[in-house]
Amino acid sequence: MAVSRVDHFQGFVNRQPENELFRFSLAQALVADGRHAEAVPHFEFCAAKKADWMMARILLGKSLLHLGRRADAKPILEAALQLAIDQTHEDPERELRALLAEL
Repeated sequence: MAVSRVDHFQGFVNRQPENELFRFSLAQALVADGRHAEAVPHFEFCAAKKADWMMARILLGKSLLHLGRRADAKPILEAALQLAIDQTHEDPERELRALLAEL
């Protein structure tokens, strides 16, 4: 039987819990399975570990929105927008502006 992506990355996280790349991959796999609530702490870990990690913040904000936690998502998405501007990532900037306009 094939190992799921979640189980695959959970194994890596179990062995190296401080590795933010393993956590990010696990969080993405959880989101792909519709398990946003389980992904949130992993995205939070990644965002806390690297102050300039825009994508971790975007995906954290989107997961929070999916969970109906708009007030929690807004400052995270605003921080991601500032990173997108600072890092000149135009597509994420456009996407974040659109998301924030709906909040």
